Amino acid sequence: MKLPAAILFPVLMSVVLTGCFTGVESTPKITADDVKRENVTVTAEQEFLSDIRAEQYGKWSQGKEFHVTDDKITLIFGASSQDYGENLGGKELCYMDSRQVMSVTGSNATEMTFVSTAGNKYVYRVDCTAEELCRREAVEIPFTIEMSLVRTVRERLMGRKLYILTPVWYDENDAVMTGRKFVPVTVTDVSPGNTVYPVKVTFIDEVGGKHGVFMSVGKNANVPRMFHSLFAFEDPHKKYPNISDETWDNIVNGRVAPDMTRDECRLSLGVPKSVDRRPGYGGVQELWIYEDGIYLMFEDGLLRNFRK
Repeated sequence: MKLPAAILFPVLMSVVLTGCFTGVESTPKITADDVKRENVTVTAEQEFLSDIRAEQYGKWSQGKEFHVTDDKITLIFGASSQDYGENLGGKELCYMDSRQVMSVTGSNATEMTFVSTAGNKYVYRVDCTAEELCRREAVEIPFTIEMSLVRTVRERLMGRKLYILTPVWYDENDAVMTGRKFVPVTVTDVSPGNTVYPVKVTFIDEVGGKHGVFMSVGKNANVPRMFHSLFAFEDPHKKYPNISDETWDNIVNGRVAPDMTRDECRLSLGVPKSVDRRPGYGGVQELWIYEDGIYLMFEDGLLRNFRK
């Protein structure tokens, strides 16, 4: 028997609402993209250091300097390098010259010679000709950082006043620490970084503390910890004039408080790992879960409960 529409609609609504609250069925989870704001235009920060890259092999000259990030570099120089017993980590190598040789398989190879500050020579072999190396956009020597790249970044950044966007700072011993975000800093030095991030930017914050961050350099926007993800030229608070000074202080220090909006919490803690929305007795509930166990519970867009 076909039920009249006046009876059928309440029945369907009852079934839908009952299903939402059984604890078994719930509305589908959404991704973090629902709370993440994507840049649709290229910013000045994205363009700022995008032209800096490793020098092409064909432009290398004798004396070109490389900073060694790890003593494991001896592995790429072969067994003969171990005869020196020299610890190269944290030191400099200078490029001397290259020559074409024949590999054990009969193919052409290129041997690059480097010399340490102690005067010891190290040879790195690449299984291709010098002409092929010249055609490459860049030639990377494992466990090293080109000092020309570091110097160029230093020239651009020294003395600049910027706004830091990340709370992941490092102290003078390169130990990670929790800092603050969106506060003004002044760059005091740019030095070689580590095996992952080629540059370390040292700065003084607004209260005189000396800290630093590790940074990638180049044009690839998908590489983590690029300049635009670490620094801003303008005070970020100006983009959010409706956020009170009290709430902004919470954001700067990575805190949350009841009645903060989703945007304010996102600015404070970043984008959550997962988001789950479901109907609640007081309206729509939204649960944000972070990788470190933090969770935020919103009702109709305002923070009502959290664990941090």
